[in-house]
Amino acid sequence: MTTFENLFGGAATVDAWCPGRVNLIGEHTDYQAGLVLPVALSLGTRVELRPRGDDTVRVFSAGQAAAGVVSFRVSAESKRGDWVDYLQGVTAAGRAAGLRMSGFDARITTDLPVGGGLASSAALQVALLRALRAGLQLPADDFTLAQLAHQAETTFVGVPVGWMDQLACSFGDPTHALFLDTRTLAWQKVALPDGLRLVVIESGIPHRNADGGYRERRRQVEEAARLLGVAVLRDLSPADLPRVMRLPDPLDRRARHVITENARVLAFRQALEAGTREQLGPILAAAHDSLRADYEVSVLEIDRLVAIATSVPGVLGARLTGGGFGGSVVLLAQEQEAAAAAATVAARYQRETGRVATVVVIQP
Repeated sequence: MTTFENLFGGAATVDAWCPGRVNLIGEHTDYQAGLVLPVALSLGTRVELRPRGDDTVRVFSAGQAAAGVVSFRVSAESKRGDWVDYLQGVTAAGRAAGLRMSGFDARITTDLPVGGGLASSAALQVALLRALRAGLQLPADDFTLAQLAHQAETTFVGVPVGWMDQLACSFGDPTHALFLDTRTLAWQKVALPDGLRLVVIESGIPHRNADGGYRERRRQVEEAARLLGVAVLRDLSPADLPRVMRLPDPLDRRARHVITENARVLAFRQALEAGTREQLGPILAAAHDSLRADYEVSVLEIDRLVAIATSVPGVLGARLTGGGFGGSVVLLAQEQEAAAAAATVAARYQRETGRVATVVVIQP
């Protein structure tokens, strides 16, 4: 048995959990100081932990059971190129921030699909930080934990992500969308409409932020902003699109996506607050079209999954969610039809593509 007691010869003293997140809308905007609208999931990552009296870290992950118990030393973190780097990044970031870090034993479990585009890495890091805060009595609030997790992923792991995932995991809850301005890091909770269900379906094609496509898109929008004479594309609005479209291809389309996506986030929030749910589906459809054609981060299977979903009765709209190149789609569906619609979408997708789609969660 791989219980904490069997692994480490005693009981854990801390148990911490952190949700994953699904992004309703606002994709590839956070690293251009843009707007996002994620929702915390009812799924997440749990860390059982017991501090040690030395600088040794011993960790077991149920999702990496074949690796057994892995170890490293606090103050001697060294990048390995695997999942352990996300943990080493946390202790390295904590030390860099002046927090007292020591060794620990930890057991990690999750019901988030790794590679599903649902912030599994941010959930892991924030859950570990919550456990360390309790176990080591660290003087850090939830915002500080989000900052440390972001620092760990960008600096140590080396993935140039924006702020959305860590803040959504730290502050989100499953019944509200989190309207987040990544320029100011100000956020506001927006209630989700009664009678609707949020459905996440994983495509069977893993998404990896660390791969080159994400970095290339980030470089392209940074170059577009430079050529347009602004610090970030958040400084522009749809009124600027005529001059944006004079940029060389594909920079014109990359910039158009970011600018129009920020506008879609505002429109989506307004529709949620006004209760005009008939507007939600078309906004999701426009967002997916932009990710597919302008940002080019979708794949044929994801496009097919979205097309199937939007043709099923009870589904208001669907789009790719997460960084892209695989991962998951998010659907909004009528409450009474959500479960049947999700099952129909998954079955049709498997018949048409030969890939297995997994219904990850259905939640208010």
